Amino acid sequence: MTKPLHRSPLWALLVPIFTLLLLAGQLIPLELTGVYSMILGVGLILSIMAAVHHAEMIAYGIGEPLGTLVLALAITVIEVSLIVSIMLVAETGAAVLARDTVFATVMIILNLIIGLSFLIGCYRFGEQRFILPGVSTALTTLATILVLSLILPNFTTSTPGPRYSDSQLGFVAIVSLVLYGVFVFVQAVRHRDYFLVNPSHKAAEPQPDVPIKTLIISSLFLILSLIGVVLTAKLLSPSVKSYVIAWGAPEALVGIIIAAIVLMPEGFASLRAAANHQLQTSLNLALGSALATIGLTIPVVAVVAITMDMTLFLGLETKSIILLLLTLFIASMSMSTGRVTVMQGAVHLVIFLTYLFMTIVP
Repeated sequence: MTKPLHRSPLWALLVPIFTLLLLAGQLIPLELTGVYSMILGVGLILSIMAAVHHAEMIAYGIGEPLGTLVLALAITVIEVSLIVSIMLVAETGAAVLARDTVFATVMIILNLIIGLSFLIGCYRFGEQRFILPGVSTALTTLATILVLSLILPNFTTSTPGPRYSDSQLGFVAIVSLVLYGVFVFVQAVRHRDYFLVNPSHKAAEPQPDVPIKTLIISSLFLILSLIGVVLTAKLLSPSVKSYVIAWGAPEALVGIIIAAIVLMPEGFASLRAAANHQLQTSLNLALGSALATIGLTIPVVAVVAITMDMTLFLGLETKSIILLLLTLFIASMSMSTGRVTVMQGAVHLVIFLTYLFMTIVP
């Protein structure tokens, strides 16, 4: 990762406060709705930039591979809170909200972010290499959780429809959480060399030297930035939904747009790493984010659904199952040798564009 300054610039500290103050303006009736929404949009983009900066500061300070877990976990915790809050107040669509959000997030990460990372890195530096055991471990874990969470519910018989019974849902939630916990242990402790940028020289690398005070400040402002990103995205989602409906597109497109906005900080960090000839860091961020999203979201949503006696449809439709299986197959094939070229990046991007087009034109 790029070595950051040991002190955050003033803009990175002021932006989260600025965005939260804008959100506080909702307590006051505002007449200039269009202008206010435009300013909120600016605040959203600036908060995304601030989140990326603080995440990189923390990642450099605590070193690899723990550093790449920071942004993934932070975004996932807030994303889970957003999904649950919407589920509790939504009048329609709550039953499929978690499924659509998780599916959109996975498709964006595995195809758009990773595809662009391959294209950018390979275009600038030629063939790119990464540590195969680490990526293989992440993909194996991810594929298992995805199939258990989004495909298997279509084929159970205890309850009608693409849903689990409470006991089945509880079992899958526990399994997902356990698998993610084991993956974090493997990545951070047992086999951390599988995820290091340069494991053969890790003993000679200087230890990160970021003051504890700076790490604490960056951690606080990372949280504030991510809260601003998610709350602003939630606030702007009705406007996005109205535009989507006016365009005549399916409402599922709204979930893709919101998921893309929430993933922007992590996506930018991953692409920046690829542009800096650090594909391993880029993949750590992307795959770690995908695992955190589904490994933590499904258990929390399951607990809420069981506790609140809510209907939860997790099983994907046939078209989505095909795209998900294609994504997992191509990901396992394109990253099976530890080397990639622009060709693999192009294939992943085509799959994402197909997913997006089929969502708009079902």
